[in-house]
Amino acid sequence: MIDTHYGTHRRARAGIQIVVLALALAAAGCSDDDNTDIGSRAGSDGMAEAQPGTPPEVPAGGYAATIRTTTNGVPHILAADLGSAGFGEGYVQARDNVCLIADSILRATGRRAAFYGPGPDNINVITDFSYRALGLADKAEAKFDDLSDDSKAMITGFAAGYNKYVAETAPADLPGKCVSADWVQPITPEQLYAYYQLTALYASGDQFVTGVTFSAAPPGVNPAPRPATPDQTRIDLTHANRVAHLGQTGGTPADIGKSGDWAVHDIASNAWGLGSEYTENGRGALLANPHFPYTGNRRLYQSQITVPGRYNVNGATLIGVAIPLIGFNEHVAWSHTVSTARHFTAYQLTLAKGDNLAYVKDGEIRPITQRDITIDVANGTPTPTRLTKTFYYSEYGPMLAANLINANLPAWGQAIDDTRVAYTYRDANADTARQTIDQWLAMGSASNLDEFKAPFQACGSVLWTNTVYADDAGRAFYIDASATPYLSEAALAALAARRQASPLVAGLYQAGVTLLDGSTSRDDWVEGDCNGRVPYDSQPRLERADYVQNANDSFWVTNPEALLTGYSPLFGPVGQPLSPRTRMSLRLLDNPTDAGLSNVQPGGEDGKFTAREIIDTLYSNRAYYAETLLPALLERCDAAGDTAIDTGDGNSRRVADGCAALAGWNGVFDNDSTGAQVFRVFIAEFTPELNRELSVAFNPDAPATTPNTPAPLAGDAASDAMLGALARGLNTLDTAGIAYNAPLASVQYQRQSASGRPGGAAQYAGPRIPWPGTQNIEGGFNIVEPDTSPVEEGTRYVRVAPEAILPQSGQLSAEEGEGWSIARGTSWHFGLAFTDQGPEAYGLVSYSQSDDAGSPYFSDQDTRYSNKNPRRLRYSEAEIAADDNLEQETIRRSP
Repeated sequence: MIDTHYGTHRRARAGIQIVVLALALAAAGCSDDDNTDIGSRAGSDGMAEAQPGTPPEVPAGGYAATIRTTTNGVPHILAADLGSAGFGEGYVQARDNVCLIADSILRATGRRAAFYGPGPDNINVITDFSYRALGLADKAEAKFDDLSDDSKAMITGFAAGYNKYVAETAPADLPGKCVSADWVQPITPEQLYAYYQLTALYASGDQFVTGVTFSAAPPGVNPAPRPATPDQTRIDLTHANRVAHLGQTGGTPADIGKSGDWAVHDIASNAWGLGSEYTENGRGALLANPHFPYTGNRRLYQSQITVPGRYNVNGATLIGVAIPLIGFNEHVAWSHTVSTARHFTAYQLTLAKGDNLAYVKDGEIRPITQRDITIDVANGTPTPTRLTKTFYYSEYGPMLAANLINANLPAWGQAIDDTRVAYTYRDANADTARQTIDQWLAMGSASNLDEFKAPFQACGSVLWTNTVYADDAGRAFYIDASATPYLSEAALAALAARRQASPLVAGLYQAGVTLLDGSTSRDDWVEGDCNGRVPYDSQPRLERADYVQNANDSFWVTNPEALLTGYSPLFGPVGQPLSPRTRMSLRLLDNPTDAGLSNVQPGGEDGKFTAREIIDTLYSNRAYYAETLLPALLERCDAAGDTAIDTGDGNSRRVADGCAALAGWNGVFDNDSTGAQVFRVFIAEFTPELNRELSVAFNPDAPATTPNTPAPLAGDAASDAMLGALARGLNTLDTAGIAYNAPLASVQYQRQSASGRPGGAAQYAGPRIPWPGTQNIEGGFNIVEPDTSPVEEGTRYVRVAPEAILPQSGQLSAEEGEGWSIARGTSWHFGLAFTDQGPEAYGLVSYSQSDDAGSPYFSDQDTRYSNKNPRRLRYSEAEIAADDNLEQETIRRSP
């Protein structure tokens, strides 16, 4: 096969940017001699000029894409077909994030240990076995040909684009974390599809890969990995062997680094869909604000994909995915937030008498099957160690070491209520990856709400997210179409009764684990037309002319004027207090002319939103608890004076200096805000006491504003709960060496790592960048938070991270003067409004496009975010052509 490349090839790490002022002219052909290079915008070199928006001709059986790269490294990919669009997307993603994609493929196919070795505490051995046990690669190989033609075209094209970049880039020119690495290899479409299988499981089966499935084995069986031949013992498997036995030896979640809370907390989002009543021109508007990690394979990458007459979306996707997941076209815009819905159910199996590999269901004996899985582990010699381990499966899915989910659950074969039991689970996202391309392709091709709804109505799935929508007709729409188990009314009633009768079942449910009775088919999912998932007609949804919103609470208060009820409890709770972030979201929307403690009126003077007002509202960095508690706290400060305040540990201290800092604080979390850190440590300490100190209790008829109002100061200030929390918080700042009145910019910052290879060392890639924003504990909306992981999210690439954090501090580093080192939160974000001229949007990828420290697009948007300087998101051909930093190249691949 022949690869050809036209125009400007900008290596991601080369600091040189050649600005090509032309649009592409690409003639047909399959070799360099048969094609014409790019001319200038004015045609000054005498070449004929292609019309804007004309894709390059595709060689028969091959691919061709024109890539227009605009300010901050945003590629606008123009292609004649979906395969070529995927080809362009794969190429640009590899150009900017090749190391992340390479690692993601190893992860999904269970091959990290083969290249990285066993890893710290044998983590690569444990997770490779666990991902293989999930069958991601096997399913991808077996079922790739069953995908739609569109899905196969985009996935195959993406793999070809990635492979083109890898082939033309010398190993020594790869980024530092994978320079000259043997794991940066060509990939197959099936391997890429295996990675899509993994992304579908982020809120379900992926949570169990660090030990819960690895440790599941019946009593009397050695669960440890075993060498394929006796002489293959060149690696130390002490930790893997210990973890393997935890299911039989009374292990607990803490033994595998888990808290026992299996609800998803590490990814979140805000989204608004504004209808005709809430915008200046009566058209729709949208806020997209995912809160994702700044490192690793959950980074979001912005691009525009244009296939004339078929698809034209500007948006962002998870790195490695071939299509934008959050974005907009000429007529519709959408975003996603992480749903409260449950995406798996666990089953308690009643074991057959005298048989640990059989269970009883509806009076019949059913087998627990087993499968031997083999992995390779690099050991420093040319011949890897080959390990084999046995995994076990019920009709529902993999077996679980339940005591590693909750220490009160019995191990396999032990009794509960005099019945010998074992545990397994079924995953609602086990087969939804096949819909990834089709679902988002249909959404992005829609021109109105009816068309947008169509893929949802056809059993479409958006994995583990809510969807928030707005369009140019002024319609706003919300739906939780995440993959949710479809239980019958009888099963739901039985679950409710079990939760009522059993504190263990109730506690599991609260921790995100829905435990059903595997001895009866009553608790099986209703298969219906959607493979056991809740169908469209039973999914929470709402259309409004004012607004819909979600900030990771359930569907219930999408809009307080139209409370949603009557849906399966597996979608999330109703009638319970909202998070302070959701209340902040509603406060901004319900009071669009009220600036709160900021100087930004959300909807301007008229209370009607524009695109710029939406993004400025996000950047206003307001916090619900600051606006509702600060006045009462300052009153208490006045009453306290120099009184020594009880800190609750037998000590006391004065708080006057902290009170002075709060009095001088502007009430928001901007770079120049002084004293914001005092409020943060106060609210971190006060949150456990908050509800009992408020005088107005939660009212389900007023969920947006209750509970509220601190009780008046009663008695001696020295024993006041609010002042006590402040005193303890000030002690925390003293311990961390943080001045009370320092500007936030000096104590809250983002600082990317020049990440090291797996098992290596990392160092900082540059100076601190001041980082405005709030945390969830403050009831903030624009969320930014630290991350203490020593590796990039979802990878084995090492990063610089705080070695320890102080308790009740919002993850303040214990190292003196280090402050809050931000590594997750507001990521890809934009405010959009539809106008008579088309979509108008402003936003950023806060951590920039590339994870390569040598790229010009490594930290350029970081600085923009720090300065609240969003860029116009270019969509039309005229906007793209007018970009001052436009670069253009055409790439081809011929068979």
